[in-house]
Amino acid sequence: MNLLKRSTCLAGIICFTLVNIQCKNDKKDKKEDSEIMENKENSVIQKKDFGATSEGEKVDLYILRNTQGMEVEIITYGGRITSLKAPDKNGKYEDVVLGFDSISQYVSDNPFFGALIGRYGNRIAKGEFSLDGKKFSLPLNDGENHLHGGEKGFDKVVWKVEDVQDNKNSLKLSYLSQDMEQGYPGNLNTVVTYTLNDDNSLDVLYEATTDKKTIINLTQHSYFNLSGDFSSTILDHEVKINADKFLPIDATFIPMGEQKNVEGTPFDFREAKTIGRVIVKENEDEQLKRGLGFDHCWVLNEQNSGLRFAASAYHPESGRLLEVFTDEPGIQFYTGNFLDGTLTQKGGVGTYGKRSGLCLETQHFPDSPNQDDFPSVVLAPGEKYTSKTSFKFSIK
Repeated sequence: MNLLKRSTCLAGIICFTLVNIQCKNDKKDKKEDSEIMENKENSVIQKKDFGATSEGEKVDLYILRNTQGMEVEIITYGGRITSLKAPDKNGKYEDVVLGFDSISQYVSDNPFFGALIGRYGNRIAKGEFSLDGKKFSLPLNDGENHLHGGEKGFDKVVWKVEDVQDNKNSLKLSYLSQDMEQGYPGNLNTVVTYTLNDDNSLDVLYEATTDKKTIINLTQHSYFNLSGDFSSTILDHEVKINADKFLPIDATFIPMGEQKNVEGTPFDFREAKTIGRVIVKENEDEQLKRGLGFDHCWVLNEQNSGLRFAASAYHPESGRLLEVFTDEPGIQFYTGNFLDGTLTQKGGVGTYGKRSGLCLETQHFPDSPNQDDFPSVVLAPGEKYTSKTSFKFSIK
């Protein structure tokens, strides 16, 4: 009888031990499954509904996130970057690009916040150019000139998502611009690929082909404020531009043809300078008067040498450093001179005031189709337009 009791007790202990081990294993498996799901979620590009345009076209939002925690949000309307969260020197992630919360704000008048610009970034004098002796006329949407592709440029169309690659953190968008759309000849098939890398760089690859000779000049029009506080200005940012020359403009912002040396002018950013200390000369310098601040194209050094350093912006208080690399011949540095406090910030906490954001738009030169000494912007059938720009964020 005692032997039976001891056997029964021993069996009970063994059973309890096995059940306990199994429970622990189940919990471990569930924890591992949770971690796997979490890691998978962090690596997957998320897609969300962002409403619809006034014409009823559906707009989607995609979130790219890298292993460091940096996030970039892009909507299919205009291929716009609506949010970019980068860390400061204390590891705090904040949004550093100007934008809006809703599609209704983006479809209303705004200064191209975060948009892809085409067919032609910047201005074309009097909205006219010629190809092989034939004159083409474009909409005049900037006084007497044509600006950023016209009344409905690439910033105001819904782009098609061609491919989403989670393993590369890459979003590929495409848009077919029909022959004579906004006055431009040729059916232009454009593809733009955004790729967020683990070194906190965001690559923008532009590609295009045409079936008729045309002109093209694509760029990205994000407004940066590296402080993460859109109620503050960018006057405390330090800017550096790898350029010995810039393009002086006339009263309508059209280059006058001269490539002027920056030495001895407020346009010398070969060494980093605080914007606020230079822009105070806007009442003295004729070019700053005309631009109402900086709104000019710099002639980048090392032309035709591929991807190289073009410019940087640094915010000392947060420690955020943005470096721009490109294979383009020029960069438009714009200090948000036309922001006037009428546009509501994200979250509705305030408005975007004058100089609350800066732009570093890599591109060919303004009005190139009408300036023989500028690099060509002509694209012919059988050729492929390619251009790459990389925005790299770090701490200094």
